[in-house]
Amino acid sequence: MGDSKVAVALIRVSTNKQEIGPTAQRTAIEAWAAREGVSVVAWHEETVCSTTALDRRPGLVAALESLRVHGAGAMVVAKRDRISRDPVLSATIEGMVAKVGATLVSAAGEGNGSTPADEFMRGVIDCAAKYEHALIKARTRAAMQALRDAGKPCGGAAPYGLRYIDGPMRTHKDGSMSPVRVLVEDEGEQAVLARARALRASGASLRAIVEALGPVSRKGTPFAVSALHAMLTGEARAAA
Repeated sequence: MGDSKVAVALIRVSTNKQEIGPTAQRTAIEAWAAREGVSVVAWHEETVCSTTALDRRPGLVAALESLRVHGAGAMVVAKRDRISRDPVLSATIEGMVAKVGATLVSAAGEGNGSTPADEFMRGVIDCAAKYEHALIKARTRAAMQALRDAGKPCGGAAPYGLRYIDGPMRTHKDGSMSPVRVLVEDEGEQAVLARARALRASGASLRAIVEALGPVSRKGTPFAVSALHAMLTGEARAAA
């Protein structure tokens, strides 16, 4: 078993909706560590949807490796739903953490412990997180449909490599007209993606690719490693 006074922290934010931010999560974990007398020896962050498959979660994979390297006895997250909003994935991740001699801990305290009551509480929390995720998706779809019916833009920024242009005009129920938003390729961004894919195919690490590309994001800064991973695997909606 790992050292119970040594922990690895995992911070997750979502790609498709606003969530508690990385700074707030880090603050919650630091407060937990100080309260429990635990040393957090490694921090890992990822930007992925709450139901993303495990093989597409680089931060989680790195955190699991850190548990082994440091002999840590805990992987800590700010809240239980930062693990996942899918009960099956949450249980799978918990099992993976246990295999390396550690436990999965919530800084907020939900379901921590090893009693039958604690296990039951974790199941309830995970199911509630899945239900909340479904509600958010339903509300988002309804809001976007309302915007489309009103002829207003929706869908947010175009994915990196693409951009919106005004297409043919369409007539709405009230007789008004507006152009249809059409996605077309952005030559400059497509060239960046092509170079990134070529570097990845040659065996370059994500961090090495970020350094090679330089400040090419839409903010004029280098990509975050997690953002580049999402783009190369087709998960990113838009590059920040």
